[in-house]
Amino acid sequence: MQLRESWLLFALGSALFAALTALFGKLGVVGINSNLATFIRTIVIVLVTAGIVSLRQEWVKPTGLPWHSWLFLVLSGIATGLSWLCYYRALQLGPVSKVAPIDKLSVVLVIVLGLVFLGERPSWQLLLGGGLIAAGAMVIALF
Repeated sequence: MQLRESWLLFALGSALFAALTALFGKLGVVGINSNLATFIRTIVIVLVTAGIVSLRQEWVKPTGLPWHSWLFLVLSGIATGLSWLCYYRALQLGPVSKVAPIDKLSVVLVIVLGLVFLGERPSWQLLLGGGLIAAGAMVIALF
């Protein structure tokens, strides 16, 4: 597999941009309503994504998409919006060095959800890593 097609490369990119999201978000919510900040961020995301889809000529007719894709993408969008609203409010109220790691408890939750709902198989490495993430989040939150 070519490196530029590797899931790992995109996952590392996601981690980098998530870190920048936390830093820039913390700076951005100073002095403004966190819900308004989330709205502005969402508009930027729509514009950037539309630009990428346009440049790559990836537009398709929405009616050609399967109904289950629509359903789960709408549900994912709702979950994302609620996550961002909570995240920006947390950034406004707390230190980014604590908010961002606690937010990463989503990793532990998605491991559990993947095991329960998607039938993914646990390995000792997965369980150990998830446990370490949970333990780290607890240390950060409590101390």
